[in-house]
Amino acid sequence: MSTCATASRESAESLAGTAAPARTWLLIEQTGPWGAHALTNSHLDPDVGRALEAAAEGTGVRVALIRRPGRHADCHGTSRRRMFLAHTAPGRSWIRTTTVTDPRAALDLDFVALGGGEHRGLWEPYIGEPLVLVCTNGKRDRCCALLGRPLAAELAAGGSEVWEVTHIGGHRFSPTLFVLPYGYAYGRASSPLVKQAVEAARDGRITSDHCRGRSAWDRPGQAADLAVRGLIGEDRADALDVVRTDPMWPEPKSADSRTPSSATVGGASPAWVVTVAHSDGRAWQVAVEQRADGAAAPASCGAPLGPPARMAVVSVTAANGLLHGTPQAAASR
Repeated sequence: MSTCATASRESAESLAGTAAPARTWLLIEQTGPWGAHALTNSHLDPDVGRALEAAAEGTGVRVALIRRPGRHADCHGTSRRRMFLAHTAPGRSWIRTTTVTDPRAALDLDFVALGGGEHRGLWEPYIGEPLVLVCTNGKRDRCCALLGRPLAAELAAGGSEVWEVTHIGGHRFSPTLFVLPYGYAYGRASSPLVKQAVEAARDGRITSDHCRGRSAWDRPGQAADLAVRGLIGEDRADALDVVRTDPMWPEPKSADSRTPSSATVGGASPAWVVTVAHSDGRAWQVAVEQRADGAAAPASCGAPLGPPARMAVVSVTAANGLLHGTPQAAASR
């Protein structure tokens, strides 16, 4: 059976720069089956789901449903459910948790403050093992169920603090997941790789193998972060920060043009200069371009064939000169 994950793997599509952007995650436990759009197509009241989407829009908070791995009976009886809030910005990562009887309690949250990293003492601090969130929603894409659910079950049997999650983008990279508190996502994951990522997160580090990027940043920032990490061999999660992302002007441009290339001018590809800073004071400027020059493949199962957009790291420049000028591919949706 041909799937989007098979096509992506066979074409060696890069994973870097493909994580779903979210400075803060709001994760709400919801048992039972999930539809393709789980917030409004599950046993969660669809009015609550729509209200959560509206409240989170534009705030940097991403809302998703979670459930424990295993069989999911089609029942409505959920007396108590777990909720997590997790902020993923470097140096300010945190997880808060609570248990509620009514998910409407989430509508009282200050989404703007949470997106900015301010929890203001809300709920209780989470002090357990790093959280592993594996995408398993087969109604969204069959690869997530076929590849994600077995991995989630294996991790749970091995003692990991794992939850299934509704949607984190990148079906074709299944099994795909992210690890909190730092928010780094991984694709084409295996149980040994996840255990390595959890062990690293426990020590305040990340593993770059099969890494898609940190959700705190947009996709050019994710690609830039991983490029600098690869260049200098840095694995400490909070050692690097994306401090600025500037759209590049296409060349040549008309005299009266004021549109940055992130809006694509005259057929020019979107491009950015991303500034990545190290906690020791060093900094780099990373030139990133969006390209669509790879082999045609479906973005998800059943989607039409087309070359996936990707982030291409063109150069990494330090204040004292060029450190790295070899293009590095980093896929993106």
